[in-house]
Amino acid sequence: MNAPLFEISGLTKQYGSKRVVDEVSFSIQRGETLGLVGESGSGKSTVARMLLRLVEPSAGQIGFDGIDLLAAKTKKMRHLRRRIQMVFQDPYAALNPRMNIRQIISEPFAIQGGFSRDAVRQRLDELMGDVGLSPDVLSRYPHEFSGGQRQRINIARALALKPEFLALDEPVSALDVSVGAQVINLLKDLQRTHGLTYLFISHSMPLVRYLADRVAVMQNGKLVEIGDVLQVCERPREAYTQRLIAATPRLPDEEWNARS
Repeated sequence: MNAPLFEISGLTKQYGSKRVVDEVSFSIQRGETLGLVGESGSGKSTVARMLLRLVEPSAGQIGFDGIDLLAAKTKKMRHLRRRIQMVFQDPYAALNPRMNIRQIISEPFAIQGGFSRDAVRQRLDELMGDVGLSPDVLSRYPHEFSGGQRQRINIARALALKPEFLALDEPVSALDVSVGAQVINLLKDLQRTHGLTYLFISHSMPLVRYLADRVAVMQNGKLVEIGDVLQVCERPREAYTQRLIAATPRLPDEEWNARS
């Protein structure tokens, strides 16, 4: 079996006396989607932010492709950020309203440096095609777009530097069901086309069942169950997992291709 892309051990985040993430351990295989599910406040988003070192862990280890991520200094981490990116929950708050779409999606190239103007222009056109938008929108501003279109723009920005891994922090929770379905199916297509690995964060077990290969369940900062997504959804061991499944209605068949 190939070595996992991510190997997380004893990951902990503590604020004062409160542990919001408590000794969480799991791995993510190349090309798979690991769903991370739990109620609000369970620590899911904090885990994702620690994987990208947007939040520094209090304890634990994070290995990425054999690299000790927590030992990486600023220059090394800047290079690694080309390979690991994040799509945030709120498509409205994630885009700077003072910048047009061209400026927003070009930011990663400016931060990394070493890209010619022609290379950036060509890459922007490719990205617009990848997320189902016309290059004509690049001169427009975020307020001119719907929520679903804004999330496509966020995805394009995350893909700009051709990463291997995306952390998806509840990327459709702010969208209505039909628009969310389109975004989720876009993510599935992008994963298949570009060989991406996902950590997909959600409070919805049916949504995780549709998208993920495996699922990890968090409760109060702890990882309480992990396994194959169909096995966990159909034969959950933990009472908490059973409650999560029971609390979320099945996705409408007319909007989603139900996963058997």
